[in-house]
Amino acid sequence: MLSLTKNSSRQRDIIEVVFRNGWDYMRGVLTGHQTDKPQLPPPAVLRNILIDLGPVYVKLGQLLSTRPDLLPGEYVEALTDLQTNVPPVHWSEVELLLRRELPQPLEDIFTAINTEAIAAASIGQVHQAVLKDGREVALKVQRPGIDVVVAQDISLIKGLAELVSLTDFGADYDIVALAEEFSTALEAELDFTTEASYTEQLRRNLSKSRWFDPQQLVIPKVYWDLTTKKLMVLEWLDGVPIQSAQLPDTQDGKNADTQRREITTLLFQAFFQQIYIDGFFHADPHPGNIFYLKDGRVALLDCGMVGRLDPRTQQILTEMLLAIVDLDGQRCAQLTLQLSEAGQPASLDRLANDYDRMLRKYYNLSLSQINFSEVFYEILQVSRNNKIRLPSNMGLYAKTLANLEGVTRNFNPEINLLDQINPLITDLFRHQLLGNNPMETLLRAALDIKSLSLRSPRQLDLLLDRVTSETLKWNLTVRDLDKMRRSVDDSANRLSFSIVVGSLIMGAAIISTGADTPQLSLISNVLFAVASFLGLWLIVSILRSGHFK
Repeated sequence: MLSLTKNSSRQRDIIEVVFRNGWDYMRGVLTGHQTDKPQLPPPAVLRNILIDLGPVYVKLGQLLSTRPDLLPGEYVEALTDLQTNVPPVHWSEVELLLRRELPQPLEDIFTAINTEAIAAASIGQVHQAVLKDGREVALKVQRPGIDVVVAQDISLIKGLAELVSLTDFGADYDIVALAEEFSTALEAELDFTTEASYTEQLRRNLSKSRWFDPQQLVIPKVYWDLTTKKLMVLEWLDGVPIQSAQLPDTQDGKNADTQRREITTLLFQAFFQQIYIDGFFHADPHPGNIFYLKDGRVALLDCGMVGRLDPRTQQILTEMLLAIVDLDGQRCAQLTLQLSEAGQPASLDRLANDYDRMLRKYYNLSLSQINFSEVFYEILQVSRNNKIRLPSNMGLYAKTLANLEGVTRNFNPEINLLDQINPLITDLFRHQLLGNNPMETLLRAALDIKSLSLRSPRQLDLLLDRVTSETLKWNLTVRDLDKMRRSVDDSANRLSFSIVVGSLIMGAAIISTGADTPQLSLISNVLFAVASFLGLWLIVSILRSGHFK
């Protein structure tokens, strides 16, 4: 196991930051004192620690903000907009990287490049440029040397996870696997072709829809001939973050309020299609990633963080959404157990009671007054309290819906989630039942029924044959059967013991009745003595077992 206390400048920096910010629990872990009750620092302190540790830990904090299944809501909120004041890399270094990555000289590809970064983040920075054919593009360039820093910090994160895994908290939440998951995500961030492929897939998925006009939603085009692992070239979209948008009256008479309603409806429909139809969704819809363009369209940017859902999970989450709307704690509990990882013991009654208590405070509120993002986080909190581990994509799902609701409420305070759901829910269930091609689904079901009807008589005949020939065997698995078997064995042994003692007493009594010789009297007394000893021993063993009553 990696020791975090060995002599290393980077490790000393981490220890110094943790000590300086006063995280007592981690102080104990770093100095080798284990504790089974970890105490998270206050959200603001955790945020400051991550900022002080540098860009890679800021990115780790951003990834943690996507896991409300692990962290309470206040921590998720504190880490959601986590940014670090990372100064942009000097243009001379960026130019060297561009010349290494591009197949041709810069002068043969671009007519102009803005040497001042438009934006700078922990992994890369963005420059505006113009191609030879006049198209404007955005150049997302990886920070030189960041791959070395990421590799070093990933090693430390894994070592720290191994220490925390020795605690009860680490075992309950499988911290080592979690660190591995975050490490994989950080490493994936270094390959811009991955983000480019996500962007292209979202662009294809949202290019068609029966719920909204695809012409009103834009995903930037990827220029694959210029994109590499350290450089991504995208279509330039001219606009502003949606929260800063000024909406003038349109030529067809739509005022700002009407446009806000249409835009929020567009966003809800687009994300509902991604989540519940496509099963592949943009998982970071914060205000800086949703732009209002000058031509009135809406754009989704920064597609590096995505979530995936399989059809079964989509169906369960659709039912969960309706259960939340109905404030049905029992159904929420059943669906949570269906989503949970296999092999986790959990009490349905306790879980349902916890959900009922949690939902009770919403009984007297109208749906327009309910903040569904808070409900999502509380659902995950109840799961944590019951030590139920949910798949990691559940955190992304809840965070995405919470962010979407937050963005749309700030943009249009009159938004009502139920109003957005109702027009879609019937079509959503129809799609989940019949798929994209109802005729194909019905034909497949018909073939399955035909196959079942052809196999059933033969299988029934085989079953009856086995029953009549006494060769039928049943394989049953009963939980805690060993404990039950031991209990039955103990009871049977005590019953047999009691019968033996009673037999000895009766035999001794019969012999003593007709005893006319000293030998028979001796035998009778011995039997009485043995029976008394065994009876006393049986009573003591029953009393010691605690099951006398």
